Amino acid sequence: MEESMKKIILTGDRPTGKLHAGHYVGSLKRRVELQNSGEYDDIYIMIADAQALTDNADNPEKVRKNISEVALDYLSCGLNPEKVNLFIQSYVSELTELTFYYSNLVTVSRLKRNPTVKSEISLRGFNSSIPVGFFTYPISQAADITAFKATTVPVGDDQLPMIEQAREIVRSFNTTYDEVLVEPKALLPDNEICSRLPGTDGKAKMSKSLGNCIYLSDEPDDIRKKIMSMFTDPEHIRIEDPGKLEGNTVFTYLDAFCKDELFAEYLPEYSCLQELKNHYTRGGLGDVKVKKFLYSVLMEELSPIQARRKEWEKDVPAVMEILREGSKKAKEVAAETLQEVKQAMKIDYFA
Repeated sequence: MEESMKKIILTGDRPTGKLHAGHYVGSLKRRVELQNSGEYDDIYIMIADAQALTDNADNPEKVRKNISEVALDYLSCGLNPEKVNLFIQSYVSELTELTFYYSNLVTVSRLKRNPTVKSEISLRGFNSSIPVGFFTYPISQAADITAFKATTVPVGDDQLPMIEQAREIVRSFNTTYDEVLVEPKALLPDNEICSRLPGTDGKAKMSKSLGNCIYLSDEPDDIRKKIMSMFTDPEHIRIEDPGKLEGNTVFTYLDAFCKDELFAEYLPEYSCLQELKNHYTRGGLGDVKVKKFLYSVLMEELSPIQARRKEWEKDVPAVMEILREGSKKAKEVAAETLQEVKQAMKIDYFA
């Protein structure tokens, strides 16, 4: 099986809103590095609109309008359509058929035990009224991964159970039918802080509904306001008070974004982040000063992204054309895998 020797990545995002700083440090920045590393034969980046509909079935317009927003974020972060394949999930109908066949290999009790599914159900307050499509999304994710014979799937820690479920489906299929599918491996972020950046209010996760996100496309003034209102140490009332770093969102963001070389330009009285932390914990350093520095650090990273976005926004039809071409290519690849799957299952009746 020649394709299995290739190094292939599959990853993506649900188009339920513009992408934010958490997406950037958690996955987008790493994708650009992987794209430019030259280590991978193919990289597929999917805008998972069908998956987004599993809990937005009554609001398809929300999903539709965010397709171009997510694509703009991808391109402005530096993803290059000449090096990666950007595509829309629902265009590749083969994924739905693969999901249908794989669903025969997974039990309801196994899906219920999936920790990621459990936490997502709780987060959305579904309880027993969970839509079937949402409940079975570990199966559809396995279809997404295996359709492109992905060997590597970049994920955060919270998604590891999904990859394990995909691996189980691959093993079950290959044992039951034939060695057709490739078992994927997870690629975790280098920096643990980057895998789940908290919201500006200190809550565990950035969420549009909680209004605690810094979006990549936010205007600089809005970013400044959001940073100045960020959660810090509630007991750090006076400048001379010793401050706590644990649970202090401003320092969590600095851990994720700060490079020591930025101190020379923006805060020359310190040489590195550790020095800044030491001063804060012993007292004598105010939150406002740290927040102003964080703003400079964040804008250093986001300004070039925002400039590129403004250029791409001038020609949205060209962005959609990139997605159309990418989707056509993705469909061809998925169709080949589906054909192999049907052959292995002996249901290619007219071949």
